Amino acid sequence: MRKEKKGLGILQGLLLPCVVVVVLLFFASALNGLENGRKAEALSQLDTVLRRGCVTCYAAEGIYPPDLEYLKEYYGVQVDEKQYTVYYDRFAENLMPDITVLENEP
Repeated sequence: MRKEKKGLGILQGLLLPCVVVVVLLFFASALNGLENGRKAEALSQLDTVLRRGCVTCYAAEGIYPPDLEYLKEYYGVQVDEKQYTVYYDRFAENLMPDITVLENEP
C-alpha cells in the first residue's frame, strides 16, 4: 500500500511543474496579445487624428493642408516619427489627401 502512495507522489511532483509552465505560457501569450492590441489602437488613433486635422483645416481655411508639416505646425498634430511613418499625398486643394500610417520596424 505504501508503494502506491510513493508512485502517486512522484506523479504529483511531476504534474505541478508542468501545470506551472502551462500557466506561465498562457500568461505570456495573453501579455503578447495585449501589446499587439495596444499597438493597433495607437496606429488607429494616429490615423484618426490626422484625418480630423485635415477636416478641421478644410472647414477653417477652405483647403486641405498642403503637407504634413503644415498640419503639425498649425493644427497641433504630433507624430512620433521614430515609431510611425506617415505618407501624406494631396492630389488637389479640395480633395481629401491620401493618408497612410505605418509602424516602423523596431
